[in-house]
Amino acid sequence: MSNSPVVDNRADVGDAELSEISDGVFAYVQPDGTWWINNTGFVVADDRVVAIDSCATEKRSRRLLSTIDHVTKKPVRTLINTHHHGDHTHGNFVFRDATVIAHDACRKALITEGLPHTAPVAGSGAWGEREWGTIHLAPPFVTFTDSVNVYADDLLCEVRHLGMPAHTTNDAVVWIPERKVLFAGDLLFNGGTPFLLAGSLRGALAVVGRLKRFDAEVIVPGHGPVGGPEIIDEVLDYLRFVQEVAQRAHAAGLTPLQAAREAELGRFAALSDSERLVGNLHRAYSELDGGPMGASLDVRAALHDMVTFNGGRPLTCLA
Repeated sequence: MSNSPVVDNRADVGDAELSEISDGVFAYVQPDGTWWINNTGFVVADDRVVAIDSCATEKRSRRLLSTIDHVTKKPVRTLINTHHHGDHTHGNFVFRDATVIAHDACRKALITEGLPHTAPVAGSGAWGEREWGTIHLAPPFVTFTDSVNVYADDLLCEVRHLGMPAHTTNDAVVWIPERKVLFAGDLLFNGGTPFLLAGSLRGALAVVGRLKRFDAEVIVPGHGPVGGPEIIDEVLDYLRFVQEVAQRAHAAGLTPLQAAREAELGRFAALSDSERLVGNLHRAYSELDGGPMGASLDVRAALHDMVTFNGGRPLTCLA
């Protein structure tokens, strides 16, 4: 096993770092981890590969598949989606022979959002024009509600939904207890601003707190470098910050955009994509107004406010 990252330059889509974080368990980290640039991973078994998430664009997803092929010639037989967002699912179709597994609500949300040019988020224009490639919708076709066990030979990979909306309504983690490795999906960002527009602030505070129960030693976040349990505390601190800003500003009658402009980010100013605070406040305000966790919001209005917060410029995206 090697914990040293291997920079992989086999395609013209920027550098990716491949690290063997435990014997036969790999983290595939795509810098710089901003909008639409996610992390994935895979586990190599004797006769097959279990993969965790695909990528946002056709090119990036094919590059991921090429990287796996460089490590092993064994086929990818299983693909687990940690949630429905396109940066983790658009490339499902390149894993042609894989059984695609996710939470039941992930399948429904992915079908509802559709292809990137028509999805409310990807098609909003908030990131300017993107070269998605030729994407074919490939939703999960094996689903679960609470948990499902996936085995790579005798190595147990527990795929769990933690009970309520958080980053989305359908987040799942992949926990490998024998190795104390946790693939957290976008429940955790490392160095980037967490995002709750499609989920719940209240739910995220509970769900992210529950991640501590795994007692993980190595955590692969949905975006940003691989780390340890310290990532959980950093995200919880940010979520509490959003909660405090929302409560004060909502009581004062400020809009989410006004609240974000007046907020003192402090140490959170160092996180990438700080405009996500506006979207997070849209979610927090909905819940303060009595809206249920995970309720549909006006995504385009929230993104418009985020672009406005960003000085009217498209949001940073290198995908």
